[in-house]
Amino acid sequence: MAKGQARDRARSDESQGGLTAALVGAAAGVVGTMVLDAVDWFLWDHEDPAARQRTTAVRPRGEPPADVLVGRVEDALGAEVSPETHGRLGVATHYAIGIGPAVLYGLFRDRLPVDGVPRGALYGAALWLMQDEVLNTVTGLGAKPQDYPWQAHARGLVAHVAYGIATELAMEAAERIRRR
Repeated sequence: MAKGQARDRARSDESQGGLTAALVGAAAGVVGTMVLDAVDWFLWDHEDPAARQRTTAVRPRGEPPADVLVGRVEDALGAEVSPETHGRLGVATHYAIGIGPAVLYGLFRDRLPVDGVPRGALYGAALWLMQDEVLNTVTGLGAKPQDYPWQAHARGLVAHVAYGIATELAMEAAERIRRR
């Protein structure tokens, strides 16, 4: 094989590997988001009612960040949608927010200094810090961190760590299947 052909084949293999990693990351992000939701709702349902009430009271529009984002888009477009449609768009946006970072995680996770469950846990914790504690505040999709009760922060951290672990385990399962 000529040198140029070998280089082109290596680039093709690399881009296919990147595409596969991105697609596996997207699928794993769906799994991770499902786990995040299950953990978050379980903890929410068992949280002190006063903490739940305070969390809802300080949220912009009284809604989770994804729903706030949907509301902003609806307002910008002058769209009037039913509460049911607004809720469905909020769920879709929430999943997109969970899938996007998982695609990047899929592309770059092999470059991280740890493997397996610890890598997933660190990814989830980092995502919680960046999204819940920083980006939601900066973008106005959430209140200031100090406005939330400590239970909201703890619930978010635990749910995001579960998300990261589930995302990692889903990617590991996909790798085992691909090797067969």
